[in-house]
Amino acid sequence: MENLAKKVRSKKLSTRVDLTAMVSVSFLLIIFFMVTIELAKPKAMVLDSPDHGCCDCPSYPDYGENRSITVMLDENDKLIYYMGLLESPIIAPKEIKYGKDGIRRELLKRKNSLLKYSSKSLKPESIIVIIKPSKKSNYGNLVDILDEMKIAEIETYAVVPEFTPEETKLLAAN
Repeated sequence: MENLAKKVRSKKLSTRVDLTAMVSVSFLLIIFFMVTIELAKPKAMVLDSPDHGCCDCPSYPDYGENRSITVMLDENDKLIYYMGLLESPIIAPKEIKYGKDGIRRELLKRKNSLLKYSSKSLKPESIIVIIKPSKKSNYGNLVDILDEMKIAEIETYAVVPEFTPEETKLLAAN
């Protein structure tokens, strides 16, 4: 039993844990997850559609064929436009390019001529653009034509996915 009494006890060391590295890693993880959450949010373009009479929106009884331009989008960045009705167009259907020397110049020219014509009346009328993307056109073409509407400051336009039989024949012929 004497051996047990003389037993040397080991010196107790203080247990100190350095958490500096843990704090650095946790801040890096917080920043990483904040950035990935922000990048994972869907980015979408707001596309307003008509309410179809569910609100008291003003009605315009003077929609005329001389105010409407129809722009049809087809495959391979093809863009065909006409003014008025297809049966009796004011401007016959023609193929045109995107950009400032193409559809933008035509839109601005038609908008300015209509504003000059309607400036004599009390309320100036604006041009109406009907955008018709075909099933063969790509999403980039739709974004490009919507950008042209914004650049040309066309306030009244609509994206209509339906084609008349005459328009389908026109696209097939071109």
